[in-house]
Amino acid sequence: MLNEQFKIFKSGTDIRGVASEGVEGQSVNLTDEMVYKMADGFVLWLSKKLSKKAEDLTISVGRDSRISGPRIVASVTKAFTDDGVKVLDCGLASTPSMFMTTVDLKCDGALQITASHHPFNRNGLKFFTRDGGLEASDIEEILTYAQENETPEKIGGGTVTPTNYMEQYSKNLRDMICREVNAEDYEHPLKGYKIVVDAGNGAGGFYASKVLEPLGADTTGSRYLDPDGMFPNHVPNPENEEAMQSICEAVKESKADLGVIFDTDVDRGGAVDSSGNEINRNRLVAVASAIALEDNDGGTVVTDSITSSGLKTFIEEDLKGKHYRYRRGYKNVINKALELNAQGINCPLAIETSGHAAMRENYFLDDGAYLCTKIIIKMAQLKQQGKELEDLTASLKEPVESKEIRFKIKEKDFREYGEKVIADLEKYAEAQEGWTIADDNREGIRVYFDKDNGDGWFLLRLSVHDPIMPLNIESDTKGGVDIIFNQLNTFLSKYF
Repeated sequence: MLNEQFKIFKSGTDIRGVASEGVEGQSVNLTDEMVYKMADGFVLWLSKKLSKKAEDLTISVGRDSRISGPRIVASVTKAFTDDGVKVLDCGLASTPSMFMTTVDLKCDGALQITASHHPFNRNGLKFFTRDGGLEASDIEEILTYAQENETPEKIGGGTVTPTNYMEQYSKNLRDMICREVNAEDYEHPLKGYKIVVDAGNGAGGFYASKVLEPLGADTTGSRYLDPDGMFPNHVPNPENEEAMQSICEAVKESKADLGVIFDTDVDRGGAVDSSGNEINRNRLVAVASAIALEDNDGGTVVTDSITSSGLKTFIEEDLKGKHYRYRRGYKNVINKALELNAQGINCPLAIETSGHAAMRENYFLDDGAYLCTKIIIKMAQLKQQGKELEDLTASLKEPVESKEIRFKIKEKDFREYGEKVIADLEKYAEAQEGWTIADDNREGIRVYFDKDNGDGWFLLRLSVHDPIMPLNIESDTKGGVDIIFNQLNTFLSKYF
């Protein structure tokens, strides 16, 4: 069992901590010594999983643009080489590309140094094998080895080989665009298109220079392509309002055909159409679903729990697919999609409204660059037919109003308290006229309201990691969100 010192590093299926000074009240705990121990833990875990000696392992290492990245890479590399491991140093790289090194370069494992969209002072370790990202139980095992100082034999002799895998990864995306657009000018299928990129000073700047421009696209007007681990312009997160405003502005100012935006390590993406409208959250899910179901009649799309009623209608009635609403957490939706496919259910897509999208055709890897590439391909294909990307989701009904409220839980055992709130609310909802508990919900409690009671729905759930209960409300009528909340607050005021 992890003690308090090591438990704080466990963040779902990643390891995260404070890696740089600069934020008051947050002292560095992801020290060189701690990172060395964690790297040892991964080698030991991987060695046991694959039944291979450490000296027979090849592990790739990459990082995003965070200022602590080079320091952490150095500590990781020292641990690996002390264990006899062959290291491929991929330098600045996207998180999805690091998984792909296990496919294209046959690495036994891969490690990305990243903390996703979190502030500059944070960083972390994200691990892969050929089976994909690690599970929460695997992370606990690695941290337990670190805690107990269990290490592989320190035989030394490991090697470090600088490896520019991003070149191959970018070529793979270019080849896919050429093949699927199949333009008259095969080598330059994006000639005549203006596509702007907002990388948020993360690791995604390569997409403009190494993917789009060689194919003929004009990327003038792109923003924040240069890596800067202090993230001086905006939070590199497609869910962030300021970030989305940035790419919307870039599209309008440049009169671009499309805009794409990535988070820090490029495992998430979002887009903006030529009119400056966001392709994000529900609309992003709709676009991805339309693409994924094109050759998968009746296929199932797994999403997280907060997707709208209009999206469900779009997937099931317009696209003739099936919608499986599951729990928040990108790993949750991916694992559910894998499970459904193993059961013989045709499921080509797992996607979270945060921008994590994983397609079966791409190893169920959540890859923002791959998603945006599929959107660009679809845009070009539609243009060939005299259509616009907007036409793809023209029938999607979006809510008139939406709101998220986050309730803090002060009790020490926040999970037990949150589960009690949900159980009590379920009993309360059953007794209310005009309230209907959803029968397809798999997280928290989701309740629908008729036209007289707010014309919409709410979802109350426990946060995946934090002592918080997010409440999402949507309504198809102006003023409906307040009507729903006021009814619900009669109950909630007793608990928060």
